[in-house]
Amino acid sequence: MTERFEFRPILPEEADQAAEIERICFPPNEACSEDIMRERVRTAPDVFLVAAERQTGKLAGFIDGLATDEYSLRDEFYTQPELHNPDGKNVMILGLDVLPEYRGEGLAREMMYQYLRREWDRDRKWIILTCLKSKIKMYEKMGFQNRGISDSAWGKEQWYEMTCVLNI
Repeated sequence: MTERFEFRPILPEEADQAAEIERICFPPNEACSEDIMRERVRTAPDVFLVAAERQTGKLAGFIDGLATDEYSLRDEFYTQPELHNPDGKNVMILGLDVLPEYRGEGLAREMMYQYLRREWDRDRKWIILTCLKSKIKMYEKMGFQNRGISDSAWGKEQWYEMTCVLNI
C-alpha cells in the first residue's frame, strides 16, 4: 500500500480536491461544505492525513479531524474549525473519505493505521469519531470501541460514538 500511496498531511492547494471527495463520499446532509473544508485545511492541516497516489499525486482519500481536550464529539466540531487546539490531547475525527474507485482495497484500514500511529507518536490520548450503525464493525476492526449512541445529531442521523485509546 505504501508503494502506491503517500500518506501525509494535506497541502493548502488540496482543499478543493478534499471538498470534492467529501461531496462524493457523503450525502448532502452529512458532507462538509466547501467553505468549511477550506477552513479546516487552513486551520488544522496537521490533523489531516491524505492518501495521495505516488504516480499522479491524486488524492484517493483522507481522514480529517480537530485536536481538543474534550472527550465527546459534538456537532460544533463539524462547523467550527476554530475549535481546533493544536496542543489538544484528543482528536475528533470528522471524516474518513475514500473515493469509490479505491474502495475494497484496504485503503481505509491503512489510512486509519497510519493516522493512529502518527497521533500515538504525538502523544495523543484518545481518538474519537462517530459512525452510522452499519459502520460499527468496520471501526471495531480498526481498534475502536463502541461507546453507544452519540449526543451528536449531525445531518439528522443517529450516530454511534467510537473511541480508540492511544496513550494513558
